[in-house]
Amino acid sequence: MSDLLRATRAELADLVRPVLPGGDDLDEAQAVRAFALGAWTGVVEPGDAVGGVVRALLGPTVGLRVVLEAAAVGRDEPRPGLLARALVEAGATGDEVGRLDLVRALNRWRPRLETAVVLRVFRTATAVGSRLLVPSTPLWPEALDELGDHAPVALWARGPASVPVPASSIAIVGARAATAYGEQMSAELAGGLADRGLAVVSGAAYGIDGAAHRAALAASATTMAVMAGGVDHLYPAGHDDLLRRIVDTGVLVSEAPCGGKPSRWRFLHCKRRVYA
Repeated sequence: MSDLLRATRAELADLVRPVLPGGDDLDEAQAVRAFALGAWTGVVEPGDAVGGVVRALLGPTVGLRVVLEAAAVGRDEPRPGLLARALVEAGATGDEVGRLDLVRALNRWRPRLETAVVLRVFRTATAVGSRLLVPSTPLWPEALDELGDHAPVALWARGPASVPVPASSIAIVGARAATAYGEQMSAELAGGLADRGLAVVSGAAYGIDGAAHRAALAASATTMAVMAGGVDHLYPAGHDDLLRRIVDTGVLVSEAPCGGKPSRWRFLHCKRRVYA
């Protein structure tokens, strides 16, 4: 059985407090909930519908515990019946649970539920100075709640700036294989908006995104890069210097935890956060 199931609530709270803004002011229950949300970011991919149902019906903390027990980490086979019973007791119908394909979900989650994998997320985040932003806390960008079932579980942020609110920010996103004219227009647009006090949000990719970030930095404006992988991994490599400048003055954000690698799937999903 996973060592996480044997950990005390106090131990889990102590693990998350270093990466949780205002963590010392939260009570143990609030800190444990934040730990669970942070752990969920590593267990499921963005948009994982089964994970969303589990959290909605059981809550993030109880849901994580039941999934740990049902996944039977360290044993031969997962126990989907345990998770199915918990969901039915929480209000789901048998037909609804049957459509979730819990066996497949537990099998894809199992490798990510290993204690060492979960703990590494929090320890790496502490080492690089990443912050965990969770719903219903002061620094959470409430506009993301409008995404409903597709809203992020939580966000990992790195850098001194707060996530800008929609009214004071603008997203500029475009082609990676941009023309010189396209990059020039991106830079002029970003620079002009930055001069008007708006934060510039983009995805840190080559082409249009990079031009927008560089122009915002040149104007000494806040810029936020929405990452497809963990904020500990500065990607793409060709933008290493640019991303380090953003870390110094702006903010990197990601749904993926530290250690999460960029992937095509994550690039598609991170766009919804840029536009939110």
